[in-house]
Amino acid sequence: DILLTTPEQLALLIASNGAKRFFEDLRYVVLDELHSLVTSKRGHLLALGLARLRAFVPKLQTIGLSATVAEPDELRRWLVAQNRPKDSKNPDMAGLITVAGGAKPDISILDSRERVPWSGHSARYAIPEIYEAIRRHRTTLLFVNTRSQAELLFQELWRANEDSLPIALHHGSLDVGQRRRVEKAMADNALRAIVATSTLDLGIDWGDVDLVVHVGAPKGASRLAQRIGRANHRMDEPSKAILIPANRFEVLECRAALDANYLGAQDTPPLIKGALDVLSQHVLGVACGGPFDADLLFEEVRGAAPYAALERETFDRVIDFVATGGYALKNYERYARIRLNKDGLWRISHPSVAQQYRLNVGTIVEMPELNIRYVRQGRGMAGRGGPVLGKIEEYFAETLRPGDNFLFAGKVLRFEGIRENECVVSNGAGANIIVPSYAGGKFPLSTYLAEQVRGMLADSDRWKALPEQVADWLRLQKEKSVLPKRGDLLVETFPRGNRHYMVAYPFEGRLAHQTLGMLLTRRLERAHARPLGFVATDYSLAVWALDDMAALFKAKKPSLSALFDEDMLGDDLEAWLNDSWMLKRTFRTCAVIAGLIEKRYPGQEKSGRQVTVSADLIYDVLRSHEPDHILLQATRTDASAGLLDVSRLGEMLSRVRGRIMHKHLDQISPLAVPVMLEIGKESVNGGANDTLLMEAADLVEEAMGSGHGSNSRKSV
Repeated sequence: DILLTTPEQLALLIASNGAKRFFEDLRYVVLDELHSLVTSKRGHLLALGLARLRAFVPKLQTIGLSATVAEPDELRRWLVAQNRPKDSKNPDMAGLITVAGGAKPDISILDSRERVPWSGHSARYAIPEIYEAIRRHRTTLLFVNTRSQAELLFQELWRANEDSLPIALHHGSLDVGQRRRVEKAMADNALRAIVATSTLDLGIDWGDVDLVVHVGAPKGASRLAQRIGRANHRMDEPSKAILIPANRFEVLECRAALDANYLGAQDTPPLIKGALDVLSQHVLGVACGGPFDADLLFEEVRGAAPYAALERETFDRVIDFVATGGYALKNYERYARIRLNKDGLWRISHPSVAQQYRLNVGTIVEMPELNIRYVRQGRGMAGRGGPVLGKIEEYFAETLRPGDNFLFAGKVLRFEGIRENECVVSNGAGANIIVPSYAGGKFPLSTYLAEQVRGMLADSDRWKALPEQVADWLRLQKEKSVLPKRGDLLVETFPRGNRHYMVAYPFEGRLAHQTLGMLLTRRLERAHARPLGFVATDYSLAVWALDDMAALFKAKKPSLSALFDEDMLGDDLEAWLNDSWMLKRTFRTCAVIAGLIEKRYPGQEKSGRQVTVSADLIYDVLRSHEPDHILLQATRTDASAGLLDVSRLGEMLSRVRGRIMHKHLDQISPLAVPVMLEIGKESVNGGANDTLLMEAADLVEEAMGSGHGSNSRKSV
């Protein structure tokens, strides 16, 4: 017999009373697309589940499959128990079998007839050429990196669709029924194109897909390899793909990704230590399956690769948390989910604990969402009973006013209001259309591609492979300012209007740059530079202030080396975290995974707002009365690794120590144009767009010289 399952289903099976008997005949576990599992909390839950299965079936064999692996030995260790004596019978790594690759892919970067925009992510300039590519092929998959981009691209393609080609949309916020209809239509060869996010990254084997178009930079060589592999999904036929950079820096990134693909380079994220909130959930799941001995469970858990270095003291704190909720919460009976009996075994405190566990198992914690309920136009909030189009994140819906128009599922919808857990909408129209923003789904620029882009900037010989307009941009930068060497950090300062700007080019991804921006502005505030704000992209960071930062650097008040010193990741980071909303947001996720806050109950479910309020209250209590609580520790670890990308920022600060190039200019440089155009962009809409385009044209002409600004209004 073969059982097809998921990490969550495995956790549920393990938590049942008859789990050991159910799995006693298990011989093999096969893990497909292993690389996509092991780097997340789902992977941690799965690793703990495998450790439990090995306790049931000591001779169990695990097999992992993947086509995109950066560090094979990491995955080989992940597949075998790490707590056994290592000898010929118990190797510390699984065996490795490699197969020859298929036909080399046919990948090209669009060399557009139009000017490549300076900034932005929509790639509107290339819509006619994308549409022509769709017309020339049987079936085209168009990948983007975010749901917002998917909605925009789909809308633009329909505007260009003079031939009424069947084009569909697929992303995670759409109603599941609609997604299944799109998948069926694709399988039946009834569609000519489908715009998709990562929902179609893996496991799609439609043989009639003969072209992949990647709109926007892929952010990683391995991600690109997975996506282009959806075209001509056969070993003997080359996959065909076109990369569509959305802006000029993305041209460099696409070139780096293309080169990496031909070299076979991979850049899947590194593995991280096992999360403590996931371990807490697993401990409770084991107890739901039957009594357990803490000593034996500790050894079992250490067999899972993410937890191989787990210390006993930390494990005991996790047990105490599941048993009491921690010191600050131990007087509340609801948090006492397991208890130690006289026989030395831990058991669940009440049968209802097992029921609640099964309702809330898993590590995927979505942002609070509302169902989008469609009603007839003119009915407003009185309308009921219409179809559900999908889900939208609650925080975005709360920014809308009745009458606002926004884009969803390829339709323009009019916001009527919020009713209970629903966002009520009707047919919309008008020019001022808002594109929903989503908290998740933004991929960071991989370390490998960042290194390649820095190398491309430093090596003018590699510019020959770039479109002439992009190569010309880099030549002008070299003439008017300077281009950094591969390992250097370029920092430019210049005045503009009544403000002073500092632009740095770390190329370490948006998350690391946002953290850096927060910390730099705190330091500049202490230096009395009177910073006003900052903006970050994947490639650069701009800070603006009322005082002349270049003069402060020259007087060493502070020096640039002191400003970018690694010690900012100490007290400055701690102070900022304590003042920010970020830890509360991260704590909410950890608390739900660990079972401290339960979202689902029999026959009902807490709203996102209720979960957030509960999490905020508990966070404040723990921070005041038990600052070393195990979940606060997990929260800080998560924030550092995810929302802040602290480790990557630390590596960058270490790398550039003594290698900061400061160039003071009288005006903006060509390289600074993209990040400068991001300033204020979020709040611009309606009639202000014309003003933005005029200002952008002036800014481009100032940086590049006459002749460039006049073409920029169409390509900002």
